Amino acid sequence: MPKISQKGLQMPESPIRKLVPYAEVAKKKGHNVYHLNIGQPDIKTPKVALDAVKNANIEVLEYSHSAGFDSYREKLANYYKKQSLPIDKQDIIITTGGSEALLFALGSTMDSDDEVIIPEPFYANYNGFAVASGVKVAPVISSIETGFALPPIEEFEKLITSKTKAILICNPGNPTGYLYSEEEINQLAAIVKKHDLFLIADEVYREFTYDGYKHYSIMTIPGLENNAIMIDSVSKRFSMCGARIGCIVSKNSEVMSTAMKFAQARLSPPTYAQIASEAALETPQSYFDEVISEYKERRDILVNELNKIDGVKVAIPKGAFYCIAKLPIDNANDFAQWLLEKYDLNGETVMVAPAAGFYSSPNVGLDEVRIAYVLKKEDLIKSVQILKEALSAYKNKSI
Repeated sequence: MPKISQKGLQMPESPIRKLVPYAEVAKKKGHNVYHLNIGQPDIKTPKVALDAVKNANIEVLEYSHSAGFDSYREKLANYYKKQSLPIDKQDIIITTGGSEALLFALGSTMDSDDEVIIPEPFYANYNGFAVASGVKVAPVISSIETGFALPPIEEFEKLITSKTKAILICNPGNPTGYLYSEEEINQLAAIVKKHDLFLIADEVYREFTYDGYKHYSIMTIPGLENNAIMIDSVSKRFSMCGARIGCIVSKNSEVMSTAMKFAQARLSPPTYAQIASEAALETPQSYFDEVISEYKERRDILVNELNKIDGVKVAIPKGAFYCIAKLPIDNANDFAQWLLEKYDLNGETVMVAPAAGFYSSPNVGLDEVRIAYVLKKEDLIKSVQILKEALSAYKNKSI
């Protein structure tokens, strides 16, 4: 039998989705499963976006430009300018989700065996994108004790070698919800300029910030134009995960012309999804105000309820809609599977994402889970109550 590739063997399973078969079995048993494992918002997609697709008068569903609709890139540039981001149409290539934008960024800046430094825990698919691109991840660990703040810049310095090409951050962070301060962003800007590296920032959660904290984009830093690459997406901003529309953004013309080769190789981003995404830019500010208010309430409820459980420690998120919780267990992966396979409370259980999959360092985060607060408030309260009872039952079964 022909053998699959080493790259295929090295490709990691998603910690977010690998437990899906167990959830499906639980549902077949009649159990209600609360999905705390995946960042799929329950917020309604803006009506203006859905109506644009319904009303599209298309007789031939043809390719778009490889860079995406000209009209969409123009409006997107104006959207960024309103947020004080100095971005022009030529600085944008529309991609099939933020995932493709990340692949374009890695492919445009790194060769096989080059290295990218990433503060961990980080979005699990960064591991997969790195494997697909033949790139090595050099992790620098942040901790729950600091709320997952940026590790000391000296720790980044220690990891820089002749193979290092970039530092990659997610801001606000998935899975931690941490929001980097202006000082932290400037520290990163200084180190990439010092060592002539790229700074790639996944900013798909830019609008989701709480408690008066402000998001600082790498695109606003003077003198960083040749180093900065921004990744963005409509998935979370407009609750349009299924649209699969994102973009790669940079003022570096060489990066963009190289990324364009990758864009041409995949022909074009999807037409109907671009129609929806362009129309979504007409969404009024009141939509975002309501969404942010809702997520803040959900965050507060989740954190407050988790803090009531003995032995649980949680870092308070400043942005996005995730948190990392440290549980009084040894193996969160085993616990998450047990929740679905063998546990229910009055016919209900919860699904969480084991956090070890958000690290590339071995044996780190084994007692942590990522929780997405994308459910309505009453379901979050129920979910944490189930989690509390489950932890007690799980501990007793182990005695």
